[in-house]
Amino acid sequence: MSLALRNLQRAVPLRRALLRQRLQAVRGALGVRAFDLGVVCVDNRKIQQMNRIYREQDTPTDVLSFPFHENLKAGEIPQPDFPDDYNLGDIFLGVEFIFQQCKEDEDYYDILTVTATHGLCHLLGFTHSTEAEWQKMYQKEKQVLQELNKHMGTRLQPLSRGLF
Repeated sequence: MSLALRNLQRAVPLRRALLRQRLQAVRGALGVRAFDLGVVCVDNRKIQQMNRIYREQDTPTDVLSFPFHENLKAGEIPQPDFPDDYNLGDIFLGVEFIFQQCKEDEDYYDILTVTATHGLCHLLGFTHSTEAEWQKMYQKEKQVLQELNKHMGTRLQPLSRGLF
């Protein structure tokens, strides 16, 4: 199905074609290409506003995920009954925040890819509130990123590495 990628910010340059290609690869690795996905790139002001409203955290962040299917078990692929339900949800990437957090030796698009993978895992029911939940999410992110590394020649590592 479709991948809707919107860039609603002007703080940092964004090559949407490259990001789209990488997002499609992540969707393939997770086995969710049959589902619609919305990815919206925003600046610090917008991601902070959303973080304040939805998480009661008045600070910019890297990613916010809004699943279409609620109460999925970690890693569960939705089983829609109707065509309109083939939707994973939306991910908001705080691309300005991500850019500011990149280290000199890190590729911005690699970090965007890792962050989007993290967000997609949240859409599939993964969380990291406890060490056990984090371990499941970390393993899934690691599996997906290893597959991407094979195909793209990158060395991507999970975003949640070392969380617990």
